[in-house]
Amino acid sequence: MSLAVLAIILFVSIFLLVLYGYPVAFTLGGLSLIYAFCFLDPAVLSLLPNRVMGVMENSVLLAVPLFVFMGIMLEKSGLAERMLRTMSDLFGRVRGGMAVSVIVVGALLAASTGIVGATVITMGLISLPPMLKKGYPATVSTGVIAASGTLGQIIPPSVVLVLLGSVLGVSVGKLFRAALYPSLVLVAAYVVYILVLGLVKPKLFPQGQTENRVWDAGFVKQLLASLFLPLLLILAVLGSILMGWASPTEAAAVGAGGAILLTWSQRKLSGTVLREVCEDTTHLTSMVFMILLGATTFSLVFRELGGDQFLVQLIERSDLPEYQFLALVMLVVFIAGFFIDFIEIVFIIVPVVTPLFVAYGTDLIWLGILLGINLQTSFLSPPFGFALFYLKGVAPPGVTTGHLYRGIIPFLIIQVLLMVAVLAFPEYLGIMG
Repeated sequence: MSLAVLAIILFVSIFLLVLYGYPVAFTLGGLSLIYAFCFLDPAVLSLLPNRVMGVMENSVLLAVPLFVFMGIMLEKSGLAERMLRTMSDLFGRVRGGMAVSVIVVGALLAASTGIVGATVITMGLISLPPMLKKGYPATVSTGVIAASGTLGQIIPPSVVLVLLGSVLGVSVGKLFRAALYPSLVLVAAYVVYILVLGLVKPKLFPQGQTENRVWDAGFVKQLLASLFLPLLLILAVLGSILMGWASPTEAAAVGAGGAILLTWSQRKLSGTVLREVCEDTTHLTSMVFMILLGATTFSLVFRELGGDQFLVQLIERSDLPEYQFLALVMLVVFIAGFFIDFIEIVFIIVPVVTPLFVAYGTDLIWLGILLGINLQTSFLSPPFGFALFYLKGVAPPGVTTGHLYRGIIPFLIIQVLLMVAVLAFPEYLGIMG
């Protein structure tokens, strides 16, 4: 048996063990080391310490704990509830206005945090009971919350894009810049869908407020107090990256510091909150970096076994066109997203296929955006979408799994249409390598 075939068996074995439930980091690293000891010269492993140090010295990856810290701190600030109340007042006279408010707040939280699971749970807790109480159908309510809660997968600053940039070997700043227009189009499409639904099927939504909103000093002050600080934080983080004033890591540090100040301004900052945020950040960051170190070991062994060259030669012999291969990879990533988390997909599947896309001459920035949208779509898809599980866990007893499945379908269609648009017209969406 050739070493290249062993490399493919190694990849399949790891994937199956992860699906079975074994810890990802230890499966990646442990099984790769076993294959290295059994089938390679042990001297190959002398390359591993340098690779590990290369990961640990990568300043771009320092943005991960900083963005995670920023997101968790903002979750503690209570701004989500405040923004939702203000947006509901602002869009109160529009049919479906509260659903529009949830989408807008979800987008703002995504641009402030980038942590999908926490955002879905937070939005489910603070917005689902009021929507149901006001008469919104459970299908519409759950669909809106699940879709808006996962916007953190694609709206920068996204942890997904930071990790994809590291694995693909492209600038995280360029990925953020390329993701900006598609993410805005996605949010706009969600809002337009709700507004059109309110016109076509007005009975689905309760009657909006009949009185005119008085734009007095009190309401203007409330609006500014709810939106000014989050928008200022988003502008400080994203603006500094997009204008070239700061690297993603530097901007993440600004965001982390800004999140502390913002939480303090809401009188929610305390020693207990700070300790909880630090503990949660340490836990999530440790998980990410343990997986990353395991993935580094897997990558070294896979390449020394000749797995990447074998796959390149296999694609060349099959004469598979670039777009057909891209469709195959997207399908695999989409299905894998039913069973394993995006971090595992980024570190297991993406490194294996990246050399093949390089051989095709594919624009890796464009590929990164497609993968980000694909992972977000997979996160929403029945029957195994993680966002649906998160939301079901905090939903009232009357909300069934069937409500979630039916409610998310229109938003999945919008996601697929966006992916087609990115695939066919990347230049019109500002996506350039």
